[in-house]
Formats: sequence, structure tokens, C-alpha cells
Amino acid sequence: MIDLLSSLPGAVAQGLIWGIMAVGVYITYKLLDIADLTVDGSICTGAAVCTMMLLSGRSLWLAVLCAVAAGLLAGVVTGLLHIWLGIPPILAGILTQMTLWSVNLKILGKANQGLSVRDNHVLLSQMDVPGALVVLAIAAVLVVAVLYLFFGTELGCGIRATGCNPVMSRAQGINTNFNIVLGLAVSNGLVALSGALLSQYQGFADVGMGRGAIVIGLAAVIIGEAVFGRIFHNFALKLVSVSLGAIIYYIVIQLVLTLGFDANLLKLLSASVVAIFLAVPYWKGKYFSKPVKKAKEDAKNA
Repeated sequence: MIDLLSSLPGAVAQGLIWGIMAVGVYITYKLLDIADLTVDGSICTGAAVCTMMLLSGRSLWLAVLCAVAAGLLAGVVTGLLHIWLGIPPILAGILTQMTLWSVNLKILGKANQGLSVRDNHVLLSQMDVPGALVVLAIAAVLVVAVLYLFFGTELGCGIRATGCNPVMSRAQGINTNFNIVLGLAVSNGLVALSGALLSQYQGFADVGMGRGAIVIGLAAVIIGEAVFGRIFHNFALKLVSVSLGAIIYYIVIQLVLTLGFDANLLKLLSASVVAIFLAVPYWKGKYFSKPVKKAKEDAKNA
């Protein structure tokens, strides 16, 4: 129990970092209705760009900004593969992800690069978890606030309308192709920002650090929706619920590890959590709700 309590701040910090990534996944999965697998590569791209710029002595804020720009570019590539070449979005994401593997390896120069807290100016570090929690909490609030304002604009509403009903959106004169590319770019920009923060927090960037990121992102989205869906109706609160879902996910993971669960089976646990939360709405609708026709017949007979 003491071990669990002592590890909770670190789990919350990890949850906040991956929560920013999960917000990016929310934009494509919930708003655009696209399962974008680019995120497995773009999170590493953000980490690689940020790490190498910091190692070369560049400004911290410039490094983070360039990491976000790299993520935006990755999202644009996925969008153009889908729009211009007619490739289904899930396959376009896979193609971009495969391409980013080589790109990330080229940026890093080798499989991984260390980032010393003493030699490099970083925004946060796992050596100072309380300080990292403050920075990450501020970052999460800023991300939610900016996205809330952006999706309240005409352009942001156009992206939401495109995902909701593309045919009707085109009938209203909305450029759905542009909105899809923009949505994918914004999503992967956030994912890259998460990667930049993650590389600073853990002190290194690795070419394989994004493997399975989409599963974590989906788990955060689904857990947040399942736990807070009935009480969070505002768009900003829905974004907050995604971050909270990521925190819950990492607390559960930490609890399981504390209880002695094999760390090699974490991906299996993550996939199982996503599958269960995806199946719950279906089970509720099929087995725990009364059929409408039967309810009407019962009302007539009464």
C-alpha cells in the first residue's frame, strides 16, 4: 500500500502527459470518426525533434515548437494520402507511421538518445515529480482552453460538422477535405507535444517509444467517456474527461504492477481494458435495456 501511494504522483504525471496525446486521439476518433494510427509514429517524432534540438543547444521553447510543427506535418501527410490518393484513413495512418519510423531513426541518429537534466535545460523531469505535476497541469489546462476556443470558431465547428455529417457539411458549402487534413494535423501536433514533454520527463527519446500509443489513447478516451460521460456534457469538460481517463488508466496500471502483475503483459492488459470498455455500451443496449416495442405493448395492455 505504501509503495502504491509513493508511486501515485509519478502515475498522475504520466497520465497528464499521455492525456495530451489522448486529446489528440479524441479529435480524430470522436470528432472526425477516423482511427488514426499515425500517432504511434508522431509521438516519437515530437520526442526526437525536441531531444535533438535540446542536445544541440537550441532554446527549450523553440525545441517544443519545432516538435509540434513536425507533428502537424505528419498529420498533413496522412490527410493528403487520404484526400489526394484516395487511400482509406486507417491505411494512410499506417503508411505515415511506417515512414516516420525511418524519419525518427534518421533524426535521432541511433535507436535512442539520452537527455541529461544537468546538462540540458528541460521543462520537467521525473527527478522532480511535484514540479513536473505543476507544469503538466498548466499545460493540460492550456491545451483544453485553446482547443475549446478553437473548436468554438467557424473553422473549428466546420471540423466537427465534417466528422458528424460530411455529406450535409458539403451541402452547406464546407470544404470537408480541408477540414479532415486540418483535424489530422491538429491531432498529431498535440501528439507530438506529448512526445516532447515525455522525452523531457523520462530523460531520453527512443525510436520505439510510440509503439502501442494508439491503444493508450483509445483507452483514455473510452475510460473518460465511460466514467464521466453522464456528467460532462460541455465540450471543454469532455476534453478534461479524456485527460482524467489517461490518469485513471495509469493509476490502474500502477496498481496492477504493485500487485505483482507481469510487466511484459501490460500491452495485453491495455488491449483488454479497451475491449471491455468498448463492449460495455453494446452489452447495455443488448442485454440490459427493454425493447421499445415490448415496452409500448405493455403500456397498451395496461
